[in-house]
Amino acid sequence: MATAREHIEKIRRNKFSIGAEETNPLTEDLHEAVKNLSAELYAKDVHFLMEIIQNAEDNEYEEGEDPSLEFVITSKDITGTGATSTLLIFNNEKGFSPKNIESICSVGRSTKKNNRKRGYIGEKGIGFKSVFLITSQPYIFSNGYQIRFNESPCSKCNVGYVVPEWVEENPILSEIKHIYGSSSDFPTTTIVLPLKPDKVKPVKQQLSSIHPELLLFLLKIKRLSVREDTEDPGCNTVTAVSISSEIDFVTRKNINAESYLLRLSADEKGDNLESECSYHMWRQRFPVRQENKVERRTEVEEWVITLAFPNGERLHRGSISPGIYAFLPTEMVTNFPFIIQADFLLASSRETILLDCTWNQGILNCVPTAFVNAFTSLVNAFAPALLPRMFGFLPVVSSPYALLNSVRTSIQSKLMEESVIPCESYTEKNEFHKPCEVGRLMPTFWNLLKMARQQGVSLDNISTHGKFILSSAFDEEKYDHVLNFLGVEYVDDEWYAMCVGSSDLVLGVSEDLYVELLLFIAENWRSFSNTSIVEIPLLKYSGAQSQVSLCRINEISQCREILLSEFDDQISWLIDWNGEFQCANNRFFLPKLTQCVIFSHIKSQTIQDWLLEEVKSSAVSVYSYALLLKEALGNDAEHVVTYVHFLYHSLRQEYLTTMKVENICGSMPLVNNYGQVTRNRRGVLVPANGSCWLQLIGSNPWRNEGYVELGRDYLNSGKHAGIFTSEKELLPFLKSHVAALDIPDLPPPDAHIPRFSSLLTKQNAYLLLEWIRNLKEKDTPRKFFNCIKNGSWLQVLLSGSVDCKPPSHSFLLTSSWGCLLQNGSVLVDIPLVDQSFYGIEISDYKVEISDYKEELIKVGVMTEFSEACEYIGNHLMSTAVSSTLTRVRVISILNFIKFLRDKYLPPDDFINSIKNQKWLRTSQGYRSPVESVFYDDEWKAASQISDIPFIDLDYYGEEILSFRTELQLLGVVFGLCGNYELVIDNLKSPSCFASLTAEAVLLMLECTHHLSSSDKFKLFGVLKDDIRLKTNMGYKSPAECYLFDPRWGCLLQIFNSFPLVDVQFYGESILSFRNELEEIGVLVDFEKATKAFARVFGQQASLSSINKDNVLSLLACYKKLKGTAFKFPKDLKKCIQEVKWLRTRLTDYRAPKECILFSPDWISISSISLLPFIDDGENYYGKAIHDYGTELQKMGVVVSFKCGAKFVASSFRLPQDPGSITADAAYSLFECIRNLLSEQDEPLIDALSQKAARNWIKTHAGYRSPDKCLLFGSEWGYTLLREDGPFIDETFYGPDISSYSKELNALGVVVEKGKGCALLASYLDAHTNFMAIKRIYSCLNELNWKHASEDVAKIWIPNGSNGGEWVSSDECVLRDEDGLFGQQLNILDEHYEKDLLNFFSNALEVKTYPSLDDYCKLWKDWEDSGHLLSHDECIAFWAFVAKHWSRATQKVLSENFLKLPVLSGSDRISLMDKYDVLIADDLRLKDLFEQFASQPLFVWYPQPSLQSLPRKNLLGIYRAIGVRNLSESVQKSEQSVIDGVVPRQVNPKEVFIGKGLFKLILGFLADLQIEAQKRHDALKGLLEITVLETATPRTVDYSLPLSSGEIMTVSARKLMRWEREKSEFYIQKMDKSGGHKDVLERATYFSEVISEGFLWDDEDHIQQLAELIKLGFIMEFDEAAIEFLMKTKNLQIFLEDEEFLSSAFSS
Repeated sequence: MATAREHIEKIRRNKFSIGAEETNPLTEDLHEAVKNLSAELYAKDVHFLMEIIQNAEDNEYEEGEDPSLEFVITSKDITGTGATSTLLIFNNEKGFSPKNIESICSVGRSTKKNNRKRGYIGEKGIGFKSVFLITSQPYIFSNGYQIRFNESPCSKCNVGYVVPEWVEENPILSEIKHIYGSSSDFPTTTIVLPLKPDKVKPVKQQLSSIHPELLLFLLKIKRLSVREDTEDPGCNTVTAVSISSEIDFVTRKNINAESYLLRLSADEKGDNLESECSYHMWRQRFPVRQENKVERRTEVEEWVITLAFPNGERLHRGSISPGIYAFLPTEMVTNFPFIIQADFLLASSRETILLDCTWNQGILNCVPTAFVNAFTSLVNAFAPALLPRMFGFLPVVSSPYALLNSVRTSIQSKLMEESVIPCESYTEKNEFHKPCEVGRLMPTFWNLLKMARQQGVSLDNISTHGKFILSSAFDEEKYDHVLNFLGVEYVDDEWYAMCVGSSDLVLGVSEDLYVELLLFIAENWRSFSNTSIVEIPLLKYSGAQSQVSLCRINEISQCREILLSEFDDQISWLIDWNGEFQCANNRFFLPKLTQCVIFSHIKSQTIQDWLLEEVKSSAVSVYSYALLLKEALGNDAEHVVTYVHFLYHSLRQEYLTTMKVENICGSMPLVNNYGQVTRNRRGVLVPANGSCWLQLIGSNPWRNEGYVELGRDYLNSGKHAGIFTSEKELLPFLKSHVAALDIPDLPPPDAHIPRFSSLLTKQNAYLLLEWIRNLKEKDTPRKFFNCIKNGSWLQVLLSGSVDCKPPSHSFLLTSSWGCLLQNGSVLVDIPLVDQSFYGIEISDYKVEISDYKEELIKVGVMTEFSEACEYIGNHLMSTAVSSTLTRVRVISILNFIKFLRDKYLPPDDFINSIKNQKWLRTSQGYRSPVESVFYDDEWKAASQISDIPFIDLDYYGEEILSFRTELQLLGVVFGLCGNYELVIDNLKSPSCFASLTAEAVLLMLECTHHLSSSDKFKLFGVLKDDIRLKTNMGYKSPAECYLFDPRWGCLLQIFNSFPLVDVQFYGESILSFRNELEEIGVLVDFEKATKAFARVFGQQASLSSINKDNVLSLLACYKKLKGTAFKFPKDLKKCIQEVKWLRTRLTDYRAPKECILFSPDWISISSISLLPFIDDGENYYGKAIHDYGTELQKMGVVVSFKCGAKFVASSFRLPQDPGSITADAAYSLFECIRNLLSEQDEPLIDALSQKAARNWIKTHAGYRSPDKCLLFGSEWGYTLLREDGPFIDETFYGPDISSYSKELNALGVVVEKGKGCALLASYLDAHTNFMAIKRIYSCLNELNWKHASEDVAKIWIPNGSNGGEWVSSDECVLRDEDGLFGQQLNILDEHYEKDLLNFFSNALEVKTYPSLDDYCKLWKDWEDSGHLLSHDECIAFWAFVAKHWSRATQKVLSENFLKLPVLSGSDRISLMDKYDVLIADDLRLKDLFEQFASQPLFVWYPQPSLQSLPRKNLLGIYRAIGVRNLSESVQKSEQSVIDGVVPRQVNPKEVFIGKGLFKLILGFLADLQIEAQKRHDALKGLLEITVLETATPRTVDYSLPLSSGEIMTVSARKLMRWEREKSEFYIQKMDKSGGHKDVLERATYFSEVISEGFLWDDEDHIQQLAELIKLGFIMEFDEAAIEFLMKTKNLQIFLEDEEFLSSAFSS
């Protein structure tokens, strides 16, 4: 045998011609094949690791050896290649054999090919060669082989990758062993990979994240480790790990599956912690279905599916946790809590399985069955406490892969039919039921049940209310996701009602638990309110004898009312008194204990709210209960009296406040003295017995006023609610709270009291006075007061005699009277109260009558001296009423006043009684003293203008002069001082004021100065209308006069037209009456003068009469007044500012605010505007006008360029030639706009913009109007050039133009990039440069611009070097993925980048793909042109139709398509008339007509059927647009071989149409996932069939009419025929001596007829079903044989199928 080195040399020589005489011609092709495959196969650099692990798993190991794989990375350059890091791989396999070496030196010659059954998991053929992605020179040391390979072609044969080279040194084996460093046996195989520099980091990262679950499904490798070999371990960048697996070989067999426990442990050196996880493993075998077989797995007959369920947290190292393994992990994260392992076919990158592969789909279709078997096994095997963990394996979270979601859905549906849900049984037996049979309970109710069970309540019937109840250990919120996944729902609300009603949860539990039940119901009342819970005796209440009873919720408010106390300290009190009233009106309280528990509950408010708002109970305090009770008392006098006892004692116990008691008592019923209950009353009287009112009045005058006289029962003693009340104990309560009154507290009646008409006893008189005292400020009824005031009950002394008088006619003598009564001159008889009669001591009162002075005064008794004087005065004046007082009588009155003064008695009251009477004679007749005047010289001037009533001194003589003091006391006026009103009140007629002296005028002004406003008004009227003032312009009315003021008189000197008051005539004193003069109309102040001046000024201006001197005088006066207190008021300023009085250079007159005072700043702007400068020429204002610049500015004249922007806006004039506008002129305009912007004068800016809306701004696109210009800024520079759009020409305007962006924007120039889209887009069609156009498109795209115009958008389509053209966007589409529309549409992705395609779609609404209309036009083009279609064109077209199929699509295609594609058997597809093509729904007829047809007849469809265009869907489309079925289009005529022979009817079972056939067909249809009802409907046609046997075959003629009028006729002969329309099955009589051939032939025809009958529209599966039926026919459909056959094909029927078969074959 050759040595290892000799073997290598032989390979080099024979295969690669190294050292050979002839060159192998295949060596170059071999090099390219290896290079291409290695570069394209894997998407990631690091997949070599999976290939290495895969190879290690496929290797052979010695018996007793634990297979291991170790990775060591070192920074030592042991290969001498200059590598910075080297990866060493150690594997204790048997070692490389010569065959292995030859395989690794080849491409596609794996030693593991076609060995899938032997457990090999590799299949790529170049797994080892993937190492070239990370190394250029891999080394292998194994079984004496020391070789390396090179990525670069060998210099001797020009082949790389697979040419072996013998390694003499670098590395040497001893160096490798040193790095390995283990004292144990050195592994047989070592691979050394010097890493490429750019691959070091990714390799280290992958090594650091090797998943611990890598060993989970590897059958051989038991240990895998990773470490880094460095001199300083602290510098390691690879996290070391050691992973090992161990299997619990105690496996559990179950059907065709096995289960076992596998433990993984990972010792990660980074944290010095060892992690471990056990996995429940389930391995089940499934037969491979024929339809799922693929070429790469032809030898595999069964799938082995393994599911791993992690028992705890899965092991991971910061990486993802794969959900699918193909022996090694993929990168697919399924989101499932279990791992799926099977022999999946992988994508070339090993990242995912091939999701569209039928092999993988077949595996995944078996996963749900495996899972359900595994899960039910786990559930049944583990204790109930561990069940929740088992349910954590359910795939609750959806997967990111649609195919895996179908697996999840299938698992879900299968589990819903399994009894896997643990239920509560309260027995030792574990019960499991289907999810749909199980219900969940609310957590709160679970707690109630647990506590009830602890208190001895039996719950054995918990699952007898329509649902099995989920186990309490599992019915928790943390399992919601699992239970929702399985469809376990909460029990309905009615269940709780039935449970409560059938369990002793009300009376059989503690009060605490009962309240918890109420809380549960309250919190869920919205759901429970419509259940029978309202009919359950649920609520406790305390009866009249304190017994506890139950009532239903629906009884409340109908039969009884349930109450509860608002306060816990009132519970007992309310319950006791409620019993005292015999639960009046069926009102009952919740029991005391129940209420106490509710009050102490943490959710007391919730329970109370429910009881009050939903149950309609009522919460009452003692107060609210008292109110309820008050309404329920009725006419029961005993209860009414008891009610007062309740209130009295509730007040004493402080359950009621005084205010609340009074509120209640005010309207409560009372029992009157007749024993009747009364509710309406105005007041309450104490019982008559012993009352004061009876003593004073003798009867009850309040009866008619609504007063109730209380009955005797209120004074009796008694015991109520266990509390004793003594006799008369209630009386103080009745007085203080029921307002039971007695004199003197009683309000007096509005009635006449007879007893007050005669003298009262002293005791009753004092009782009456006490009553009056008690009334104080209260209103006293008129009748009552009058009978006291006018009743003769008061004893008086009159002229020394005793008499009875009313109080209003009596006097009470006091010390203030002095000696008045001793004056003999006063002859008045005064009745005095007899104090000697009332002054004695009265035992009951011990008071004197004088103590009741105020009360006596109140009822009319007079006590004061003033009243006596008034009495005397009235007596004296009574004589004046009947006749005039004589001179003597007047003198006597004056003498009496003098007497009073001499005796030091106050005469005021006497004087007051007579001073207003008209008894004094004057010059104007008899007047009262207060209306009379005593004449002297002071009244001389006044007498000229007024008729004053002077006392008639001639009549009274000189004697009256001695009574000046007395006259003054009486009110007579002496002296003028201060009596101006008297002058005004007696003014003479205005006709007397025609020629007043200066003194008279001054007196009148003096009067106005001192009079009140009303009197002034009267005098002002006279002064304004009837007098004339002397002025320098003659006599004028006051309104025409001015009072001159030298401080501001210059204003009046401008125009000499103002009359001034003559101060010399009136004297300087008239100036002191400035205000009075102003009041009568004289103009005296500056402001009014300015208004007058303004009127004159306006008049002069309107006449253009204001000359140069007037203007300069006005400016001089304005300048003089500046800085003084005399400022021009707003009105004058406004007049000066608004009136047109200034002349301009434009020769017109304008207001100051419309004028400009010229300066050099205005020169530039003058070229493009006509401005109103003030005329400063010598012929008019001259240069002197410039001396008043400040004053002019104050008046509104514009004196600075900055303030004159508004004039530019109104006078702006653009020249016809825009080239004449200089840059300076433009900048001046911009400055004006800047000023307008600062003033926010939008109207002027708008006006200026309108005038500037002409082509005058110079741009790169010529002169343009502002709104057609763009200002180029830095933000444009990223995407555009200045020449790409109408940007302002900075070369002309200079760089400063950018600083006027705001001003340009105001004119309409677009200065913001985001707002320039429309303008930029409108300029597009001016371009033909493709690069410029793309730049503009990119800019518009960046700005999210959208075409908004009604015009169709245009798009530039380049045409190579010939430029291009602008086309409509309607003629474009973004993409034509199928390449069908190159001639019809412009395909934009052929010319533009991806980002611009999105722009065309969003901005220009270009279609992404051709529309249905486009496809219709394309088809019409094909129809008209006779174009022969390729298969790809046809597939692409009809795939689009299928994808967009709808009623609208059907309508369009039906109306427009005249031709359709037909099957022709050639590479091209022709189009034929729609009415001459057919759908081959009968395959036998199809074959017959195809043999004789001269042209294709049947519609085209893709072969094989495509996922994007299923054959069934396409045929449905054809039908919808008018294509006929073949079977419906032919006309059939049948004839027998021998005329007159009648077929014989036979039993279907004789030809094997029985249960076995039905079961086989059902299993096959179920496997196709056809719904159960559809399966059964299909079989019903066969079930009702009539079998007819003939001796000879039947002949059938079929005729097919064509649109041309031709009729095609074909004939058929067959042993069997199924006439489905007639439910007849014809069969030729069987010759049983024919042997196996005849049986097989008959079986073949039978299977084909049956299969085609069921699957005529599913041609792909006809043959599969026929093969099964053929086998069944041969076995005569024996049920046992059929059962076995179905298992081998992995077919099954379901419960609904079993029921169908049982029903169909019941006999």
